[in-house]
Amino acid sequence: MESQLGLIDKSFNVKYSDGVREALDELPDSFTITDPSISGHPIVYASRGFLKVFGYSENEVLGKNGRVFQGPKTNRRSVMAIREAIREERGIQISLLNYRKDGTPFWMLFNMCPVYSEKDGRVVHFLGIQVPILRRRNSLGGGIGRNGGVCYDGGNCREYVYKCCRREVCSNSIMEVDRALSVDSVSGLDHTEVDVEGPCEASDQEKTKASVAVNNIMSVLANYSELNGRLVSDRRCCQSGTSLLKLMHSYQTCQLSMQVMPS
Repeated sequence: MESQLGLIDKSFNVKYSDGVREALDELPDSFTITDPSISGHPIVYASRGFLKVFGYSENEVLGKNGRVFQGPKTNRRSVMAIREAIREERGIQISLLNYRKDGTPFWMLFNMCPVYSEKDGRVVHFLGIQVPILRRRNSLGGGIGRNGGVCYDGGNCREYVYKCCRREVCSNSIMEVDRALSVDSVSGLDHTEVDVEGPCEASDQEKTKASVAVNNIMSVLANYSELNGRLVSDRRCCQSGTSLLKLMHSYQTCQLSMQVMPS
């Protein structure tokens, strides 16, 4: 019987050409790729951003199911909603409380979408994006606090980062600021006052960041799968030949019905 690590390597090597991991490593986002065809639906790729946010090494993450990052305060209904989306092979975007390796809880926007084979419409992978949510409170003034990366409603987060971010993450580049907000705000700050009861809604900026990350990652996967002759997509073209035949039959039946209908 093939080992778990062997199946994980095969999950990527068969579907994508050489160099796909190196290309994904260049992306700054926190994301994982899982394979539903392997028992336990394990992680077969974890980005550097993900490892930094959650505090794990790659060896500690590969082969694990995403539930290991949940904890006692993770909402069970949210978890069930994700499981249902996986079962139905569809995408989902939901706020979720997860835990870092050291036990620190934090809120994130979880954006998951299936990766389809263009040949037969089968789901070959699930892509999961994790965008840390900067908490907002109406009762206080603007700024990003050191308690859980809090961003209060009264202020402009981006302007505040330009003025007050730590030297090692400051940059004149908007991209660098976004990276500081998403990854460094979670991995480098104190989270002892995070409100774990929730709910915690993501901002439009965080939702946009998740969507942009999906597009960038899917572009890499599509490129390296096409080179390997096994093109993948974030949309299911057709589920199977049988489904296509059924669609054609329904169309023909509809056309026939229209012809015999009285005018």
